[in-house]
Amino acid sequence: MQKQQQAFEPVPLDVLIIGAGLSGIGAAHQLSSQCPDKRYLILERRQAIGGTWDLFRYPGIRSDSDMYTLSYSFKPWANAKAIADGPDIKKYIEEMAEESGAVHNIRFQRKVVSASWSSDKARWTVQAIATDADGAEVEETYEARFLLSCSGYYSYDEGYRPRFPNEERFGGQIVHPQFWPEDLDYRGKRVVVIGSGATAVTLVPAMTEQAAHVTMLQRSPSYVVARPLRDGLARSLQKWLPLPAAHGLTRWKNVLLTSFFYRVARNRPEQFKERVLHMVKTQIGNNVDMKHFTPSYKPWDQRLCAVPDGDLFHAVRAGRASVVTDTIDSFTENGIRLSSGEELAADIIVTATGLKLNAMGDVSVTVDGHPMAFGERMSYKGMMLSDVPNMLVTFGYTNASWTLKAELTANYTCRLLRYMDRNDYRIAVVRRDASVQEQPFLDFSSGYVQRGAGMLPKQGDRAPWQVHQNYLKDKFIIQYGRIDDGVMQFQ
Repeated sequence: MQKQQQAFEPVPLDVLIIGAGLSGIGAAHQLSSQCPDKRYLILERRQAIGGTWDLFRYPGIRSDSDMYTLSYSFKPWANAKAIADGPDIKKYIEEMAEESGAVHNIRFQRKVVSASWSSDKARWTVQAIATDADGAEVEETYEARFLLSCSGYYSYDEGYRPRFPNEERFGGQIVHPQFWPEDLDYRGKRVVVIGSGATAVTLVPAMTEQAAHVTMLQRSPSYVVARPLRDGLARSLQKWLPLPAAHGLTRWKNVLLTSFFYRVARNRPEQFKERVLHMVKTQIGNNVDMKHFTPSYKPWDQRLCAVPDGDLFHAVRAGRASVVTDTIDSFTENGIRLSSGEELAADIIVTATGLKLNAMGDVSVTVDGHPMAFGERMSYKGMMLSDVPNMLVTFGYTNASWTLKAELTANYTCRLLRYMDRNDYRIAVVRRDASVQEQPFLDFSSGYVQRGAGMLPKQGDRAPWQVHQNYLKDKFIIQYGRIDDGVMQFQ
């Protein structure tokens, strides 16, 4: 397919990609380079490229993974920051879309509502709602041999937002980070951020630059670790090596280090916890109670929160921010009353209470007329679903950068398409083995995972139905393993 392709004839596409974020644009790039004869389109419900990095606009929005692994192997990260701001990541995705030609194959303002598979036709029929500049909506139909879902795992329409007693009494403003008002003025204001996850630890130090004081109110602590804003080795390598080589070496260094520390954390949780808490103590000093940074769960039962150059710790140590560990009794006219009886004064309350999971962007899926529920399917290599033909779902790692798995999934899609072409196959499907026992898709205790566990597919107790949170193992299995492995069936 030519990079400058603007229009498509009314015949089935080879691949229809849902989502123009980091995963979708990466998949389009790989299709263009590895399968240049394949015709694809990207349907994006928003009016811009970027996905997560276009949706979230709250102060300080940034990655919680290093950019040498959150970026793709084929497009080196050249920015000096290893932990990047949201706008820089969005720019990276836009550049990738331009360089690959994917930008010409995106249909914006298209919300996919249903996808129906027909075995007789060996194709997907996808219904989308298109919205024009005046807000008028019209239904469009697309047909494709393959469907590639790159829409992420959480709802763009709503975040997780528990209701607190007497919210209506609060005289200030209540804001959810997912829907940050562009005109929110918090200069000189007292701010309370409810939450202890990645969003909260990002917001707090960022808002202290203008707010009078910021309090992070958490029900229970998370593991928070300081990471360098800039990677010294990466910058040194870039002085002596071509950028692709420097990027590749840095990427593998970070992959191996992350994998090593994850194994240590899971195999020796108490020693790892002790080390993390010692590092936190060094950062915040002796005047802050360590109970606010001492979780009750084991390391990596939930994702660790990374703070570049320890900015959260510095804000707390300087007195511009504080951390309170308690539960909410009720909102008051002037803030929040805690269960302990203390009242936190606030002009603005930010509910950084988490995401709401959904499956494939809430798309209704049927296979030969039968409704398909994601929660009833089993995941094959973390990419395909049992008894659902010609569809791949991109789902990244919880213990490493999302893009590592997204790139493996995109590469596998190209391998699968080429294999099917060589053998004149039209359909690829994995059939569930009744002897394989079900296990949760994610072994994670985070609130958003537990709340949405029923929406996620299951994994099995043996290969190839297991979901590995291990890039090295997945790279061997997915990139170099046989396509025709005895489980995948072709027609």
